[in-house]
Amino acid sequence: MNAPNKSGWKPEMTIDTDGFHGGPATTTGNRALMLEEPLLFEIGRADVTGVDLPPVDANAPTRLGGLARSEAIGLVGLTEPETVRHYTRLSRQNYGIDLGFFPLGSCTMKHNPRLNEKMARLPGFADIHPLAPQSSVQGALEVVHQLGHWLCTLTGMPAVAMSPKAGAHGELCGILAIRAAHEARGDAREVVLVPESAHGTNPATAAFAGYRVEDIPATPEGRVDVAALKARLGPDVAGVMITNPNTCGLFEKDFREIADAVHAAGGYVYCDGANFNAIVGKVRPGDLGVDAMHINLHKTFSTPHGGGGPGSGPVVLSEALAPYAPLPFIRQGETGEFYLVEEENTEERGPSFGRMTAFHGQMGMFTRALTYILSHGADGLKQVAEDAVLNANYILRSMEDILHAPFAASGPCMHEALFGDKDFTNGLSTLDVAKGLIDEGYHPMTVYFPLVVHGAMLVEPTETESKAAIDQFITAFRSVATRALEGDEGLKAAPYYSPRRRLDETGAARKPKLAYEG
Repeated sequence: MNAPNKSGWKPEMTIDTDGFHGGPATTTGNRALMLEEPLLFEIGRADVTGVDLPPVDANAPTRLGGLARSEAIGLVGLTEPETVRHYTRLSRQNYGIDLGFFPLGSCTMKHNPRLNEKMARLPGFADIHPLAPQSSVQGALEVVHQLGHWLCTLTGMPAVAMSPKAGAHGELCGILAIRAAHEARGDAREVVLVPESAHGTNPATAAFAGYRVEDIPATPEGRVDVAALKARLGPDVAGVMITNPNTCGLFEKDFREIADAVHAAGGYVYCDGANFNAIVGKVRPGDLGVDAMHINLHKTFSTPHGGGGPGSGPVVLSEALAPYAPLPFIRQGETGEFYLVEEENTEERGPSFGRMTAFHGQMGMFTRALTYILSHGADGLKQVAEDAVLNANYILRSMEDILHAPFAASGPCMHEALFGDKDFTNGLSTLDVAKGLIDEGYHPMTVYFPLVVHGAMLVEPTETESKAAIDQFITAFRSVATRALEGDEGLKAAPYYSPRRRLDETGAARKPKLAYEG
């Protein structure tokens, strides 16, 4: 992050041949605040414990039956300070949105406003139990109900399922609703069409739901080939899954035409809403003919994500699919009270396909997302989309003179800018550029996705980055890209300054070591 100041000076750090700062070796292996943190198994011992426990009578009755453990579990005992310090030290070697710009394409790594966190920690939201009596959690139920209302309003859709807990979980919800609708009319269909420019989870979700997936090619401009899609429609096609804006960073301008053709063929339209941040407040997907769309609260509506969760992926549904939405859902009674509908085939619920999860979704994410919506208002959400698109186009136009930008002539990009590795020399690759950015103090962009561009580099700045922050990133990105174009051999060994040097990522993926061997 050490950009030159107005005088042109910037901090310098010397490194030795091992890639570390110059200076003598240390006894501990630590280098000042860069700590060489051991594994938990290397800190503690299995024959000690960090807490005082009362003696256990070996002959005491137990309800474990045949499930009682017959040998020591082999876990180390640690004190509370040891445990806290271990994970705190590890966290200091990690990267997060609170440390700097996080350019992961299609991930919308925006700032998480602290107001959201304050609201989510209020008593009555943070400490409730899903089995608490409904009369005692009326405020929480109202939050979920009101958030659902605004999601329907923003998308122009009549119904919403709030329980899906992530984007892919929401995709599955939408596809199961489509399957249920087809089965209800006795029309078993086998195929789901997925364009090349869709998210990779789309074909995985369709296959998981039992459908055969067929690809639809993209045009040279990076959008769905409408003619190819129409030619494939038929009585075996259950629907199409389209990401809009797509993973090339482009708005599918023929979406309405596609939706009309799919509906005429008896199918349904699923829209992957992961990139909704680019159009929120500007476009209502329901007006485009969408039948189901998940919304990543942890992207568009700023709830924290990364590291496996927690996510939240409510699904908005068209009138045709609403009866098949999963349970439970919330209704408001005539006297103003809120209650859960949890049974199928009641007067308030048609032939639901069942449940997506045991309970009602991610309460903390609901509270944060509603806070975000209410604090921005209609004009603020519109500005979110406009600024996100502006920032992405600023990066695109700032890099297209040195990096291959395959769709730069296809019109303005939306939320993200896409580049390729064309003209890199000396065997250098997109991976080398990504590793070089680590040395510059940035988490790399999304790499090698989408597959329609060789050596893809996908950059999404979001609306929460200032021009100064983006300029700083562009300076670093241009520097590393120039090194790749000039064949700088040093990039092949990057990163030099990270806590660990370049790892064998292929070996780690294919031959992972998941158990500690002392």
